[in-house]
Amino acid sequence: MRGTARPATDDPHSPTRTSHPLHVAIIGGGPGGLYAAALLKRLDPTRDITVWERNAPDDTFGFGVVLSDETLGGIEHADPEVYTALQQDFIRWDDIDIVHRESRHTSGGHGFAALGRKRLLEILHHRCRALGVELRFDSEAPYPAWLAETHDLVIAADGVHSTTREAYAHVFRPHVTTHHCRYIWLATDFAFDAFRFEIAETEHGVMQLHGYPYARPSPGHHPSTRPSGPQKQCGASTVIVEMREEVWRAAGFEELDPQESIEICAKIFAEALRGHPLRSNKSAWTTFRTVVNERWSHENIVLLGDAAHTAHFSIGSGTKLAVEDALALAACLEEHPDIRGALSAYEQERKPVVASTQRAARASLEWFENIALHLDQPPRQFAFNLLTRSRRVTHDNLRLRDTRFTESVERAFGCPPGTPPMFTPFRLRGLTLRNRIVVSPMDMYSAVDGLPGDFHLVHLGARALGGAGLVMTEMVCVSPEGRITPGCTGLYNGKQAEAWRRITDFVHGQAPGTAIGVQLGHSGRKGSTQLMWEGIDEPLPDGNWPLVAASPLPYKPGNQTPRELSRAQLTDLREQFTAAAWRAARAGFDLLELHCAHGYLLSGFLSPLTNRRTDAYGGSLDKRLRFPLEVFDAIRGVWPEERPMTVRISATDWAEGGTSAEDAVEIARAFAAHGADAIDVSTGQVVAEERPEFGRSYQTPYADRIRNTLGIPVIAVGAISSWDDVNSLILAGRTDLCALARPHLYDPHWTLHAAAEQSYEGPGVVWPTQYRAGSRRPQTGRTDAPKPRLTLGT
Repeated sequence: MRGTARPATDDPHSPTRTSHPLHVAIIGGGPGGLYAAALLKRLDPTRDITVWERNAPDDTFGFGVVLSDETLGGIEHADPEVYTALQQDFIRWDDIDIVHRESRHTSGGHGFAALGRKRLLEILHHRCRALGVELRFDSEAPYPAWLAETHDLVIAADGVHSTTREAYAHVFRPHVTTHHCRYIWLATDFAFDAFRFEIAETEHGVMQLHGYPYARPSPGHHPSTRPSGPQKQCGASTVIVEMREEVWRAAGFEELDPQESIEICAKIFAEALRGHPLRSNKSAWTTFRTVVNERWSHENIVLLGDAAHTAHFSIGSGTKLAVEDALALAACLEEHPDIRGALSAYEQERKPVVASTQRAARASLEWFENIALHLDQPPRQFAFNLLTRSRRVTHDNLRLRDTRFTESVERAFGCPPGTPPMFTPFRLRGLTLRNRIVVSPMDMYSAVDGLPGDFHLVHLGARALGGAGLVMTEMVCVSPEGRITPGCTGLYNGKQAEAWRRITDFVHGQAPGTAIGVQLGHSGRKGSTQLMWEGIDEPLPDGNWPLVAASPLPYKPGNQTPRELSRAQLTDLREQFTAAAWRAARAGFDLLELHCAHGYLLSGFLSPLTNRRTDAYGGSLDKRLRFPLEVFDAIRGVWPEERPMTVRISATDWAEGGTSAEDAVEIARAFAAHGADAIDVSTGQVVAEERPEFGRSYQTPYADRIRNTLGIPVIAVGAISSWDDVNSLILAGRTDLCALARPHLYDPHWTLHAAAEQSYEGPGVVWPTQYRAGSRRPQTGRTDAPKPRLTLGT
């Protein structure tokens, strides 16, 4: 076996093993592994550190590397010599170019720094050697278990295909997701003057180029001349060509050798490349794999960089994350007295940061996978959409970076001067909402016998006074048996309708311009449960009522098994919905939403996980849609023609075999064909075993897909909490309205305050006369100190 065994300073299995390891083995000589070696050696020159790298020192499989100012700041603080060397080779630029259908839009103020990956490795090789790190090239590392026995610390920086991670898969528990696009990593011998995104619509489908410079032209180089003698260095750029798998196959790339592929890519993007050829470095078409590990360390072995996590290249974070891992690992080893404590601290520090980056990268990746959805957008909106795809760049952030560009997008969208996108009006049938904010339906579980009372008047009235364009009720049940809990409201008798009329009269009288909508639904198999704060989804200790559903499947073990609805019962239920809708109209509601989400009765018909029927109401999606559409048609028949109807759906069940994103599009298409004015796009809560992928505005991509596939209005909902996110989503064309729930529990006047914080005054939001004195942000004490005016010499 290769390698020289060194006696470990402590028992490798001891939890109290010193965190100042003297013998360190690093598997993988990429930037992360090399930088970790340099940092650890610099912190303690007595350490014996060996790096094993299977390739030669001048081998590299990429071209340019982009690092953020934040990462560079960390490098400067930890190792000024490395920082100084990097500074000499960095190329910096601010602009992003988006080229789409012969239209080029440039956004500035972004701030990038890049250099060649080969040069980065040379700098780190030199630094490691100068510090006394042993670098072993063309050498396979010994087996990790042997290294763990003979070294104090083993750092596995062996990349996305990490053999260390696979050897300990039962401990690290990796999850690897392969995505839908093929890409190839190339270069060209001239420097782009901006980060360039170019879209090519070919006969085979959409292809995109991601390009950025990483080397400056040398002094004296003139791009317009091509001398016959030795040529000056004309700069260099990384070029990544990406397309969906089916486009890649249709274009014949699967059958071509790499050089033929490269030549075709150069022809497709000839204008962007200014006629320059593309070159490779053992480049091959591949698919991106997102790597997530449940654990990053095992005893004295720790994962770093791509071995621990990957983030899609479209946000340029692979090397950045690896370098930041190295910085954090070195710091934790200094700060903690034992290795396990240090590795645990490293994991706790880095995991949340990496998870946030991976969410942003996943959003960016999926945007490019589904780029065809957005190609028909107006060019400026398309450019804005691309720039804000990861949610890291937002409307407000982009306004700071490039005011002129952002204002041009707003003008093209139709924003009057000084009007944020969220305060533009939106029309649904005969109802015009004065702004794009919806108070999302929120169950309050505070009714008695289905009757809304003073609490509901104050709760909904306060949010109507708070400036939202539309305030929605909680799910209002169509029968006593259709309640989720004993505290749910209803519209199954005249007394309830009168109580709701009291609330709609208040909204229309005291908050003119605010619309109020009712959401109608039936709990199905999720009914007869305790109030949320007593035990969510738990059956009542006594007084349970019988449940009905599409199929006799309990929501979870221990819950009541519902009866499968018969044809006669389906007719009765349809009439209950119709009667409730008639009462809602008489109660003065401006809009009606049919609840077909979250595992309640109508949602239970739509999902294949909850509908196992073998009759005309089960089986194919068309059959599963049949009863919800019958209910919708019956309601539309009694609901006033000029008033809009929306439908809330769960666009995914977050469970294998459940409703897919493609199914959701077809469900939305069916309701739109029957007259739905908008689709309220939520997800999940259909089966107890769901595994949702939570994150900021995590449900919005489903709304985006429906809106831009079908061209119908949508309401986005789910972890949208800031007015900046609302403006970003609306201006990018991913949604038409944004529904916010918890933010309105935190602040009933969320929309008024959003207007004040943006210094907006206009028709999109109106302060109640009684509150107008509070329409400006309250003054606070000064937090700045006087600046020195004069410095005296000594």
